[in-house]
Amino acid sequence: MARLSIGLTGGIGSGKSTVAAMLVAEGAALVDTDAIARALTAPGGAAMPTLIAAFGAQIAGADGALDRDAMRRLAFADPSAKRKLETVLHPLIGAQAQHEADAAASEVVVFDVPLLTESAHWRARVDRILVIDCSETTQIERVLRRPGWSRDVVERVIAQQAARATRRAIADALIHNDDGLTLETLAHAVRRLLTRWRGDPVEQ
Repeated sequence: MARLSIGLTGGIGSGKSTVAAMLVAEGAALVDTDAIARALTAPGGAAMPTLIAAFGAQIAGADGALDRDAMRRLAFADPSAKRKLETVLHPLIGAQAQHEADAAASEVVVFDVPLLTESAHWRARVDRILVIDCSETTQIERVLRRPGWSRDVVERVIAQQAARATRRAIADALIHNDDGLTLETLAHAVRRLLTRWRGDPVEQ
């Protein structure tokens, strides 16, 4: 069968990473663009010299890695900073993502892309788009359980992401993942969808 590429996305706190792990458990290969971005901005990461040249040494921590809190504050204060960051990172992320996809042995490759909704480029390079959806209240409650997050910061991140309705509009399939849904029920929904998509030939 032809390889099936799935674009997986969802707002912060939606449970997208949980669904990604479930897809991997079903045999899919995962290309995690967040993990790629972290590697690029780690100590000695390929993106760091360009980022320091663009934003100054204050965006790097003592270890040479990107100070994500400092970068987040800068992006909140200056929307052009966010665009500049994306101009540096996105081509590098895209190239590494394609390299990982090409090396994958699985017939199903899942691209975990938080900004898929905002990127026509990513939407064009996948066969199916799966959106993990939940209420904003659920998003906030989940992220507040993570260390270092305040309600104000979570709400500002949500406001900067694509609107929930916009994400839903691009979906080939939507999985609702509000609190109260058991992991067993979520896994069943993921398994059923993947089975259906595997049996539905992708037009070449």
